[in-house]
Amino acid sequence: MIVGVLALLAVLAIPLTGGSFQQLGQIRIRAWWLLPLALVLQILVISVLPDLPTALAASVHVATYALAGIFLWLNRAVKGVLLVTLGAMANGVTIAVNGGTLPASRWAVETAGLDHREGFVNSGVLENPRLPWLGDVFAIPEGLPFANVFSIGDVLIVAGVVVLIVANSRTPEPAAQNQ
Repeated sequence: MIVGVLALLAVLAIPLTGGSFQQLGQIRIRAWWLLPLALVLQILVISVLPDLPTALAASVHVATYALAGIFLWLNRAVKGVLLVTLGAMANGVTIAVNGGTLPASRWAVETAGLDHREGFVNSGVLENPRLPWLGDVFAIPEGLPFANVFSIGDVLIVAGVVVLIVANSRTPEPAAQNQ
């Protein structure tokens, strides 16, 4: 949720940074449909069908990162995508090596006031996590808007989305002329 809110704020900042919505609309996005497909599949296994067998839910969750990875690879020339890719890779690899769940620190979960849920969770406190420092180790505290846990990968994704929106909303500088 916080990624979407910060992306919306970046869009709203376009006029303040000298950008143009029209210029942003000129970005050539390849295979755009992969990203909404990955998002819909994530929503299905995390929120809509929480009682799926854990192995199936975890496999679909990891597959959504593969779909997003293909999308990012195809659009790697777009300014900001490299940073988004680094964040997605940090999250995706950590999720993959932890059986489909991004490990969360107990401190972050408690600080955000989140409840532990049975069955498959996309982020949760794991007994012996691999790469725990890449998991959800940061928190927006309970009582604040958008209280939740987040990872360094999420921070990189948000930074990449901001760069993508702001940098691609600006008119390219004319090429220097040889004299």
